[in-house]
Amino acid sequence: MDPTKEYVGFGNLPNQLHRKSVKKGFDFTLMVAGESGLGKSTLIDSLFVTDLYKERCIPDAVERIVKTMTITKHAVDIEERGVRVKLTIVDTPGFGDAVDNSDCWQPIVAYIDEQFERYFQDECGLNRKNIQDHRVHCLLYFLSPLGHGVRPLDLEFLRAVHEKVNVIPVIAKADMLTPPEVERAKQKIREEIKEQGIQVYQFPECDSDEEEEFKQQYQELTDCTPFAVVGSSTLIESQGRRVRGRLYPWGVVEVENPRHCDFSKLRTVLIQSHLPDLKEVTQDVHYENFRARCLRTLGRGGGRERGRNKISRQSMSDVSIAMLPVSETEILLQEKEEELRRMQEMLQKMQLQMQQKQGDQSDTL
Repeated sequence: MDPTKEYVGFGNLPNQLHRKSVKKGFDFTLMVAGESGLGKSTLIDSLFVTDLYKERCIPDAVERIVKTMTITKHAVDIEERGVRVKLTIVDTPGFGDAVDNSDCWQPIVAYIDEQFERYFQDECGLNRKNIQDHRVHCLLYFLSPLGHGVRPLDLEFLRAVHEKVNVIPVIAKADMLTPPEVERAKQKIREEIKEQGIQVYQFPECDSDEEEEFKQQYQELTDCTPFAVVGSSTLIESQGRRVRGRLYPWGVVEVENPRHCDFSKLRTVLIQSHLPDLKEVTQDVHYENFRARCLRTLGRGGGRERGRNKISRQSMSDVSIAMLPVSETEILLQEKEEELRRMQEMLQKMQLQMQQKQGDQSDTL
């Protein structure tokens, strides 16, 4: 047999995993937040080429006085090259619109924690094969292009959520700024976020043996944060081409032109290159921190102390997670602990039996 044609079974594993993932599809939940009028709805429609907000009704000034912030969800199935993504958009209309915005971010924090608790309870249940993942994998936070840097409301919101979800800040309506103004705004925002100890989503670092193209892409994305974006679903004629953009008396802003804004880079992060990493960080960092706190609370409630090490990434530590009522979860955990104890006793008995058999065989020999 020709060794060059010899087939190794595990060599086909990547293809099998790829086919399995494509067949199953992906769940991805994206939350958008920021004050009204920054073009959140337009950008989402532009990113995913959808029309999620066609029935949207914009309230007038009088209605906004009495209207409180709400959380709405939009679900859409996206398929590209045979890969299906079940996308859920969580919108927060009314955020920051009140006269008194004290603690206006609490409903958002509560929603994120509720999704963690829901997943935790499903994970502790008996049927864990078909768990629906409704956790928030990414939060796009829209910053105003007007003013200088980050507002106090923005800082308070980011402090409340940065240890619970992957935060990607964006400068909305970046076509209102000149290129030098965009760079100054980005630098100012980066400095203020760092000074306040706020952790935004960090792109995974490249290994030394990675290709140069991948390293260059990583550096470009890192330097672009926060992304200066422009959204539009309108097709405009520009230099003999039909492009999505915004028409002004002085010219056309092309949404997908990297020289005009960072829209294409943001879409690359959300849809192409970093979607798996956003889900992985949600699972390995934010959810594990939440789960560790819950287990520690259950241990103290049952008179037992359990040490659980938190998983950290990019200096994440000392997470503050609201404790939730988990009476039903405690019962499930106690049942699982009892089951594990019985399994350990069975393993010990089996090991003793194997040792006795080996001893009898050695005596016979």
